Amino acid sequence: MLYSPDILEHFSNPRNVGEIPDASGVGSVGDPGCGDALKIWIKVEDEHIADIKFKCLGCPAAIATTSAFTEYVKGMHVNEAVEVDAEKVEELVGGLPEVKRHCSVLGPAALYNAAIDYVFRETVKRNE
Repeated sequence: MLYSPDILEHFSNPRNVGEIPDASGVGSVGDPGCGDALKIWIKVEDEHIADIKFKCLGCPAAIATTSAFTEYVKGMHVNEAVEVDAEKVEELVGGLPEVKRHCSVLGPAALYNAAIDYVFRETVKRNE
């Protein structure tokens, strides 16, 4: 399987790996028991993603696309970041082999779930 130089770089040196202990939101996708699994932590300040970290159990394409995705959305307004789609993620890594295209949806899906968690937490805080 041929990977682009961008995929190989992000897989060899993934960015934003780790956890954020005081995260504003956390989101997961996948199933660690039978395939790719991704968890994303976001720190939101002034409705922008001030920090983003991830842990991924998956193939090189899953790790690389998530690394590129987190670099891209860091600093964006949350509403703008959740609009980034799989097509943009594929573009960020210079394309994906057909059998690995599903990896490009992991980051956006996990971020969407983290954003929902963030909104829920903020709503709870306002109602306390």
